[in-house]
Amino acid sequence: MATKPPTGDPVQDAPTVEPAQHAAAGLPAVAHSLRISRQQMGIGRTARTLLKVNQKDGFDCPGCAWPEGDERHTAEFCENGAKAVAEEATLRRVTPAFFAAHPVADLAERSGYWLGQQGRITQPVYLPEGGDRYEPVTWERAFAIIAEELTALDSPDEALFYTSGRTSNEAAFLLQLFAREFGTNNLPDCSNMCHESSGSALVETIGIGKGSVSLEDIHQADLIIVAGQNPGTNHPRMLSALEKAKKAGAKIISVNPLPEAGMERFKNPQTPHGMLKGTALNDLFLQIRIGGDQALFRLLNKLILAADGAVDTAFVTEHTHGYEEFAQAAEAADWDETLKATGLTRPEIEQALALVLASKRTIVCWAMGLTQHKHSVPTIREIVNFLLLRGNIGRPGAGVCPVRGHSNVQGDRTMGIFERPAPAFLDALDKEFGITSPRHHGYDVVRAIQALRDGDAKVFLAMGGNFVAATPDTTVTEAAMRRARLTVHVSTKLNRSHAVTGTRALILPTLGRTDKDVQTSGKQFVTVEDSMGMVHASRGNLTPASPHLLSEPAIVARLARAVLGPESRTEWEEFERDYATIRDRISHVVAGFEDFNTRIAHPRGLAPPHAPRDERRFPTATGRANFTAAPVEYPELPDGRLLLQTLRSHDQYNTTIYGLDDRYRGIKGGRRIVMVNPEDATALDLPDGSYTDLVSEWKDGVERRAEGFRIVHYPTARGCAAAYYPETNVLVPLGSTADTSNTPASKSVVIRFENTRTA
Repeated sequence: MATKPPTGDPVQDAPTVEPAQHAAAGLPAVAHSLRISRQQMGIGRTARTLLKVNQKDGFDCPGCAWPEGDERHTAEFCENGAKAVAEEATLRRVTPAFFAAHPVADLAERSGYWLGQQGRITQPVYLPEGGDRYEPVTWERAFAIIAEELTALDSPDEALFYTSGRTSNEAAFLLQLFAREFGTNNLPDCSNMCHESSGSALVETIGIGKGSVSLEDIHQADLIIVAGQNPGTNHPRMLSALEKAKKAGAKIISVNPLPEAGMERFKNPQTPHGMLKGTALNDLFLQIRIGGDQALFRLLNKLILAADGAVDTAFVTEHTHGYEEFAQAAEAADWDETLKATGLTRPEIEQALALVLASKRTIVCWAMGLTQHKHSVPTIREIVNFLLLRGNIGRPGAGVCPVRGHSNVQGDRTMGIFERPAPAFLDALDKEFGITSPRHHGYDVVRAIQALRDGDAKVFLAMGGNFVAATPDTTVTEAAMRRARLTVHVSTKLNRSHAVTGTRALILPTLGRTDKDVQTSGKQFVTVEDSMGMVHASRGNLTPASPHLLSEPAIVARLARAVLGPESRTEWEEFERDYATIRDRISHVVAGFEDFNTRIAHPRGLAPPHAPRDERRFPTATGRANFTAAPVEYPELPDGRLLLQTLRSHDQYNTTIYGLDDRYRGIKGGRRIVMVNPEDATALDLPDGSYTDLVSEWKDGVERRAEGFRIVHYPTARGCAAAYYPETNVLVPLGSTADTSNTPASKSVVIRFENTRTA
């Protein structure tokens, strides 16, 4: 039987600290995932549910977006995937009685961990103006409240429609259609905070803002560089793909400011050998200083240019543009500056070069460690330069691999969730539905917060996610949200955003991935797109947590009808009745999704065309893959300061906290910690086990403070520190963003330490 949720909020700033581990997964991962699953779901429900995760006739894991192969293991999930499923399929319930007992002020004092542990929300609830707690509301009344606020706006651009990456393709398509028929492109989404830098760089250089590799390419590569990413915690199933590549002869370079257990050794729980011994993955670990990646790849490019026969001149001549300007910039790369920027040694870089030159098929994978800096877009463009030099795009076993987090964040963008849509997409949408979409750009996440802060936006609706906790500059963001006339959250469970409300607020409970979805035409399925561009079906199999839940497509369809009224010619009721009708319309609007309903019936799904991968055709402004040349940038540190990166613990997925342990790093029972290199700690007089306040410094001169963090001596790169988000998002200035992409620069925050004291 599942345990009851915790009644008290556990202390999170007094962890025990043990030596870090040097291997990931194995028996401890199996035991931990099963323990949490039993606590949340019970034994029988655990078996029924986990055996359907990522299966062709099952549901897509609500965790990460790592793809599945054609042949799948019976247990096609990882430890953190099992935790994500358990959190959604939990037997715990949040009923109207819970809200009656807990005023919003009480919820605001609770941790995100405590809120998430309470269970699934069972009914729509409403916080009226002047009220102190949520109260039950009918769906009809909830939609009427939203319609009342939206139709009273002076402009449609005073409304914001935020989307989380767990939203299905069908729901995402309907949401963007509704927003544009309503009259706005204000469609910020979680991509704005994670891989927007990747999309910006890739569109400019290869013509499409997605990765160019498949799972099979990973298995066939000669060299895989994993930069700014921790697969062991954030994408654990990637470790099995790296293991397969390794056994086929691939070499692996890990580029990261912290040593990560999963990249050191992977104990595959699906094989006896893996459980007992495991596979060492890293051939080379480059412990780079935060933000030094552009400098590293620039120097590698200089060295490739100087090596006899290293450049694929035929590919460069036939398929690229801008080579001469790029080569001139690369040849100016300086060894001393690179060593300063990266913190690496010359022998380490020379060893990396030897592995690069020995490889005929190279893949570079990356995640947030590269995308959340001021110079993230030039960094990723430099990686593209690196791959283009040796013809490593559009070749089997080679290419760019931005590893997405949320399970459908890429699909949402494909479906039109974007504040800056392509004119061709809007033209197709208008033709299909007989509407006139706005052509001016909308707000991304950072600009949406600024609009709320400045009174330029008054209604905020989120389709999933935990906007308040996920975004930067927490104090500013929360104050901005409280200025809204109405905040609406379509959610499965409680989170911090529900306690930071506008004048009025609604929580609309929805079906999850694990839930059976039955509409008037019969049982439905939805579709999602994985990190490598494969689109496949997802079918829940559990009885929903409450008869009062609606699916996301149904919520959007009913909301659209309530707001747009009978004047709208869009068939909203039919879309709710049968999701196949949504996919039919998608097939007419979204390029590459022609005959969607027929093609999605294939067990493996469908792969939309990708010109650089499939044809070595690059749909850029020049018609070729573009080399680029930008000045090398890296963060400069004043004396007495460290550079902080925000990251996840192992018991965490984005802002969902499964538990208070970080098993691989040896931290248990707490989250308010900061990891500091022992040599830096000695120089700054920061004893292990002492407590300190973190204060960030930025050009605006505003003091941003996170209080009461336990110092943990940890082998980070010199000059660098690390701490968990969302607890440290308060330190990230709203205006500190990546050039071009406007992604918050959460991985390079200059901090000082104040009020250091013993426990």
